[in-house]
Order: sequence, then C-alpha cells, then structure tokens
Amino acid sequence: MRVTLALIAPITLALAACGGETSGTIEGEDGETGEYTIDRDTGETTATITTEDGTATLRSGSNVPVDLPGGFTIYPEAEVVSNTVVKQGNGSGTLVTLSPHVSPATLAAFYKAQAEKAGVTIQMEMSTNGAQIIGGESDDGLTFSIMASPDDEGGSTGQLTLGTKGD
Repeated sequence: MRVTLALIAPITLALAACGGETSGTIEGEDGETGEYTIDRDTGETTATITTEDGTATLRSGSNVPVDLPGGFTIYPEAEVVSNTVVKQGNGSGTLVTLSPHVSPATLAAFYKAQAEKAGVTIQMEMSTNGAQIIGGESDDGLTFSIMASPDDEGGSTGQLTLGTKGD
C-alpha cells in the first residue's frame, strides 16, 4: 500500500495536466499504468492504477463519501472540501481536505486526541508560521497525519491522511 500511496501525487499531477480530457490512460516512470475518468458534472475523478504490487483504485472529489477508520470523525461543522480514497487489496488510504472555523492548533489537537485513542504513537509534531503538523503510526499499521494551516478568514484548512495496511 505504501508504494501505491506514493503514486497518488504524480498521478494526480498527471491528471491535472490532462486539461479538458475526461478520460484516458497514463503511465508512470516505473511502468505503472493507469486509467482515469473525470465526471464533468461533479468534478469527481476515478482511476485504476496497476503496479507490480497489484491494482489500486482511486476516487477523488468533493462529494466522495468520507469513511474514516474507527475512532476518527470529521471535525464538527467542518466543510469537507475534497476526499480522496485509495484502495489496494485489504489496504486503504484516505486524504480529506477540510475547512473548519477553528485555529490550526485546535484542529490539530482534535485529531491528535483521536489518533492517540486509536492507538497511534505520535512520532512527529511540528509548528511553523501558525501551521501544525502531527504524524504517527499504530502497532497494527494505521498511519496518521494532520496538517492544519491558517486560512484567510481566521480559521484553518486541514489535510487529514489515514492509511491502513493491506495483505
């Protein structure tokens, strides 16, 4: 799953470079291949990516349902700006971009508490220019990170990333 998650960024960039196309194929540097479709009405992107580790599926957009691992919830009254879900075998990864009307420190503390309750050992905490970044992993392979940055309206923008290992 870690290999597939590493492919998300380059494939997402490749999809963004496709301009007005609504479907097609892409090939990564290491021979990975993918097919994608973009729904013009909703903006949702779906993709299938094949690597030597198997096939992964990606679904991304503002209306993609959020299904977080046990113990995690969306911050109360936060707007989900975008949700990206990747699945490969029994593993999965989720990247939720949200916009709550609270400070980055408040948002980061909310998710740190949820992560610790879920058994995540916090391995990194950083604060810079008003942004908060926290990350860690549980003994059973749940990976967690939150990056919360101040927005222009006195609130924050957060990117919550959660991943579970597959077989």
